[in-house]
Amino acid sequence: MDTIKYMSKHISAQQEPIGILVGAVRRRIKQIVAARVSRYGLTPQQFLVLVAAYEHEGCALGEITGHVRMDQPTASRVIAALARRKRVRVEADPGDRRRGRLFLTAGGKALARKLHPIALEIRSAAETGLDASERDALRTLLAKVIANIERYDPKGPRESHPGAESA
Repeated sequence: MDTIKYMSKHISAQQEPIGILVGAVRRRIKQIVAARVSRYGLTPQQFLVLVAAYEHEGCALGEITGHVRMDQPTASRVIAALARRKRVRVEADPGDRRRGRLFLTAGGKALARKLHPIALEIRSAAETGLDASERDALRTLLAKVIANIERYDPKGPRESHPGAESA
């Protein structure tokens, strides 16, 4: 019997630890993404960054980490891998040469156009059955959980992400 079936059979939703539930959601979404994008030779993280670059073309590298809630070292590795595959390019910001901006290459843009509907489908599937107020409440509560964990982390706070401060 898998863990989810066991948990739902033996523990009520009100008793399940929040971290276990969040982890289960994350793992399942990652499995779905991996299954959907493996034919494109992408990892789930590469998929996230490519879709974020498509949705926020030309944004600063630090902004991408916020959009996908990925730490800076991981995002840098993912972006480097996508750049080696000629899917993205990093250009210096004309207003601040120390800042890099992320752009899709022609091949990256063509691939992102195929991937974007997949991202939208997965997002929609995750929200099925939730009304607008439930979606808003869930986002607010998850932002609070993230902020709590960031404050708790004995290694100190990570880079802040949009919405984390307001939690």
